[in-house]
Amino acid sequence: MDSYRCGLCGYVYNPRAGEPGQGIEARTEFGDLPDTWACSRCGAEKNLFRKA
Repeated sequence: MDSYRCGLCGYVYNPRAGEPGQGIEARTEFGDLPDTWACSRCGAEKNLFRKA
């Protein structure tokens, strides 16, 4: 399970933890996030994330 870092603010999406506050369950791979998903810290679009 790979983590991905936001290119704007540096937030790291950790698939092992998911994002319960956004309804994303633990162990959800980055590629399985909906295309409309955005950084929970700064709102950056998913396409601005890169493998950490």
